[in-house]
Amino acid sequence: MIIINGSYGEGGGQILRSSLALSMITGQAIEIRNIRCGRPKPGLRPQHLTCVKAAASVCGARLEGAELSSPRLIFIPDKVKPGHYSFAIGTAGSVMLVFQTVLLPLALSHSASEVTLVGGTHVPWSPCFHYIDRVFRPAVSAMGLSFEMELEKWGYYPKGGGIVRTRILPSKELSAFKPAFQREEKVRIKAISATARLPDHVRKRQSAQAKSVLEGRGVKVEIEEMEGSATCPGSLLFCWISDQERYGGFIGLGARGKPAEKVADEAVSGLLAFLDSGAACDKYLSDQILLPAVLAGGESHWSTNSITSHLHTNVWVSECFGLGKVELEEDEKLSLIKCRGAGLA
Repeated sequence: MIIINGSYGEGGGQILRSSLALSMITGQAIEIRNIRCGRPKPGLRPQHLTCVKAAASVCGARLEGAELSSPRLIFIPDKVKPGHYSFAIGTAGSVMLVFQTVLLPLALSHSASEVTLVGGTHVPWSPCFHYIDRVFRPAVSAMGLSFEMELEKWGYYPKGGGIVRTRILPSKELSAFKPAFQREEKVRIKAISATARLPDHVRKRQSAQAKSVLEGRGVKVEIEEMEGSATCPGSLLFCWISDQERYGGFIGLGARGKPAEKVADEAVSGLLAFLDSGAACDKYLSDQILLPAVLAGGESHWSTNSITSHLHTNVWVSECFGLGKVELEEDEKLSLIKCRGAGLA
């Protein structure tokens, strides 16, 4: 059994999710101690517990400590079984984090699976539906990982209630991740300005502000405005790079009393900083792509504008399982990541 210290590094839910995914893939039992011990509400919260139960359902795992606020978890996996699954968080916790917990294990099984998720689809501190669909999905597709997604209902904070339906296709093997972006290449920028249960002028102001700032910097952008069905009001502007060899996505989320222009500025400022860096991948994708890279055959390598604590966490967790060899060349402006995969997938 692998013993994992849940307080390592930033000590958040990333350790739990990555450990569960690798436990299912490798078949190794794990015990995670000190789960989120430094957080204001330590232990397993509802979305973390949903990840645990989702993982257990997918592989028929035996559990100990799978309770709210539990600081310790024993997870003993059995064989991953593709099929039809439905997981509801019950809060506005991120459904995309639950999806990423079970994605790789199900993709590396022998047949397709369908997973329905209910909870938060566009909430703070987690990748939104459109990031996973427009940035993460093309990146892992280049490695041989294939899935489809449909947003049936938007889920904003604080009520959640969003519904996402996914279909995960079996992947025989994963190839190394090697985006070949060259800094002098021109890129296409797309954006979505979305609202739910708010006046139309909110999304129009978000669009106008984003277009004004980007075009003022000489960046052309295509913006789609949309109204989405949701349980509670919400708004966002999400912008991303839509070219194959460069991956980046940035979001601004609305909140009570927050001007629409500020929502747009938050997304656009992240995009412009990324464009200026010359990196192939944004910092969020870099930590999300690491687990596929440590499982793939060959050497992955890519540049990023920043190396996050989540990336360091994923490197450490993969080392706990004896997977891959990762080298980080950190720099304030442009960092490089090299990963020799274990060739397990």
